[in-house]
Amino acid sequence: MLDYETLKLIWWALVGVLLIGFALTGGWDLGTAILLPFIGKNDDERRVVINTIGPTWEGNQTWLITAGGALFAAWPLVYAAAFSVLYIALMLTLFALFLRPVGFDYRSKLPSRRWRNNWDWGLFVGGLVPSLIFGVAFGNLFVGVDFKFDETMRVLYGNAGFFTLLNPFAVFCGLVSVAMLTLHGGAYVHLKTEGIIRARARRAVQLAGLVTAILFILGGVWVAQRNGLQLTHMGSPNDVLRPLDKTVEWVAGGWMANYAQYPLTWLLPALGVIGAIIAILCVSANLGWLTLLGSSLSLIGIILTAGWSLFPFVLPSSLDAHSSLTVWDAVSSHKTLGIMLGVAVIFMPLIMLYTSWVYRVMRGPVTVERIRAETHTSY
Repeated sequence: MLDYETLKLIWWALVGVLLIGFALTGGWDLGTAILLPFIGKNDDERRVVINTIGPTWEGNQTWLITAGGALFAAWPLVYAAAFSVLYIALMLTLFALFLRPVGFDYRSKLPSRRWRNNWDWGLFVGGLVPSLIFGVAFGNLFVGVDFKFDETMRVLYGNAGFFTLLNPFAVFCGLVSVAMLTLHGGAYVHLKTEGIIRARARRAVQLAGLVTAILFILGGVWVAQRNGLQLTHMGSPNDVLRPLDKTVEWVAGGWMANYAQYPLTWLLPALGVIGAIIAILCVSANLGWLTLLGSSLSLIGIILTAGWSLFPFVLPSSLDAHSSLTVWDAVSSHKTLGIMLGVAVIFMPLIMLYTSWVYRVMRGPVTVERIRAETHTSY
């Protein structure tokens, strides 16, 4: 079996891969839902937009469910603390996501224009709210989450409520998330449609790509000026460590320390900006696959930038810096990580294979004529 330190790093990377997998596939679902009322002007056009993601959105949730399971198995302390502090936000996300299955299933049950329009806006909410909250949650990691541990390792929580999470920096990160996923959704719709819908998706990509690049750059400047956590003393990463057995300090510009130590990692934020520019240029030339590649690169760059800025912290504490959870002390036992790695090695390739197969089967553009002809499969 691999040594404990290596397994800790592997699981940090695996959780990141799962989150990126959901952002890439579930991200264009969310982005498409956000754009639905704006790039579909009548019932037929909105049916086309819905049918670009309708056959595959449920399978894309596998990445989110798997990421939640991996978080519980690999980082139980993070799972316990985060899901308690962020409980209301997570419940709000869950109820917003409820609008997606019922929206897809019930929208076409009645021919009423009002009925269908209401469900279209329900799908919009089901795309916008999770996109915003995911970004807000990431933003709060840079601010610190309202928890700490006592000497018996019991989790204690402060008095901060839901609206405390909506601090200016976190809300800003939520806007970055919305812009990023709107860009990705627009790129996917542009690839999967034709005619006027594709033209509207092209304009959406151009606007969302520009907003994403600008907000991401401004966010980087903001992070550089904020205080960040620095790990100043800790035991061997190969040992079993308690969160309180380390020394942590808030220092000016602390979240940028990893980039100063490893200059090549500046390629990560560069990728976030360059990917958005690629998407804008390629969509202007009607290059569907390259547009989606650009939005995907931007999304990957932005997420990796956030993860690398935080490393080795995975759940910073605003109440007690020493209680902040890191890659080294938030993990399960050596044996648990080893067994779970074997499970991941088997099942993650299977997820990728069947996801690829489904998209291959459902390839090709979605048109008004197609959804009218395929009444048994269209939404």
